[in-house]
Amino acid sequence: MMKLWDKDISTEQRILAFTTGKDPIYDLELAPYDVLASMAHTIMLAETGLIAKEEASQLVEELAKLYKDSLEGSLVLEPGVEDIHSQVEMVLTSRLGDMGKKIHTGRSRNDQVMVDIKLFLRDELKEVAVESRKLAEMLLKQAEAYKDVLLPGYTHMQVAMPSSFGLWFGAYAEALADDLTFLQGIHEVINQNPLGSAAGFGSSFPVDRELTTRLLAFEEMHISSVNAQMNRGKTEWYVGAGIGAVASTLARLAMDAVLFMGQNFKFISLPPELTTGSSIMPHKKNPDVLELLRAKCNRLTMVASEVTSVTGNLISGYHRDFQILKEIIHPALDELMSCLDMMYYVVEHMEVNRNILNNDTYLYLYSVEEVNNKVQAGIPFRDAYREVASEIDSGRYRPGRDHAYTHTGSIGNPGLEEIEAKLNRAFEGFRFTETDKVVDALVQYFEKS
Repeated sequence: MMKLWDKDISTEQRILAFTTGKDPIYDLELAPYDVLASMAHTIMLAETGLIAKEEASQLVEELAKLYKDSLEGSLVLEPGVEDIHSQVEMVLTSRLGDMGKKIHTGRSRNDQVMVDIKLFLRDELKEVAVESRKLAEMLLKQAEAYKDVLLPGYTHMQVAMPSSFGLWFGAYAEALADDLTFLQGIHEVINQNPLGSAAGFGSSFPVDRELTTRLLAFEEMHISSVNAQMNRGKTEWYVGAGIGAVASTLARLAMDAVLFMGQNFKFISLPPELTTGSSIMPHKKNPDVLELLRAKCNRLTMVASEVTSVTGNLISGYHRDFQILKEIIHPALDELMSCLDMMYYVVEHMEVNRNILNNDTYLYLYSVEEVNNKVQAGIPFRDAYREVASEIDSGRYRPGRDHAYTHTGSIGNPGLEEIEAKLNRAFEGFRFTETDKVVDALVQYFEKS
């Protein structure tokens, strides 16, 4: 196996296979970012005089070709090559000779993989934010369409007070807005440059970390080289927490929808083509899609804990344990994106029952309203409460169906415009990086200088 750290010592193949694990699979997802970071590093080497600008220009030109190859899937790990870092350096060396070997000057695989992960997760969080906002907007669309359709609210799984589909759909839209606000902080922590920290203790080369920070459009850099490396594991934990936040919102929405579809509720329905049947019961229309959304998202809430289970007792500095984190985070991000997309499709096709409250099950739904009416007539609240309770116990209760909810966030005023504004503020609070523009700037760097 070809290794950057090869010292002509033959490592047993069984050991190499075990230690490499699934890394080559996820390295291909990191490949564009490894090339991107290598371009910035090469420019920095030239600007600090560590390599000639003519050499750097040739290296960047070849790296630009590799970047295109990585996006198209034609950059692959050749048999026996340990990782994407080795592959990129090998290709450069095969094309440019010893010049290709100079690219590793002033960096370690430790800061190299760390910057790849940061760049990758920065883009992934952007996609999660975009899809979360898209789902929230669909929820608001449904909330507006059905804002005046009432449904019973529950506490302790008992009929409580009147709610509405405007409140229900709007609630989940606002929950996603809150999740986006949470993701903002995670994105800001992720968007820091570790490059130049080398193995976690800096470099005796005069590397310019501020320059690579600007070239890669990071918001700032990890100042301490030790902290830059300690952020491996912490970065994945932050992202896992963000995944869990969005997933918990989706899981609860899925649980509500499964319950509301049941024959005992009949609050909502899905078109038959979005349900599945039974092998023996011809009447069944099962909400399998919602049940799987619930299960997948419940599992995703544990991603941060899974990261902790790998990194919880590690001291500062690099450890090979970190490699396993790719196997946790990469599939989790794919799963969350799939769930966001599917939930959007399901919500888009939800149909609501407009006559839910006609059922006698909800006879006492307006009991609080009756108490409030008595209070407004001058009866102290506790006395009014006891009067209505006595009427219910004796069978004398004859509720009305009128309500006087006017405050923001109630059935009379679900606050959908305010939620939309909150959602937009949350999304616009991100300082997203346009990776394509970063690449273009790097490719053209020596042409403009």
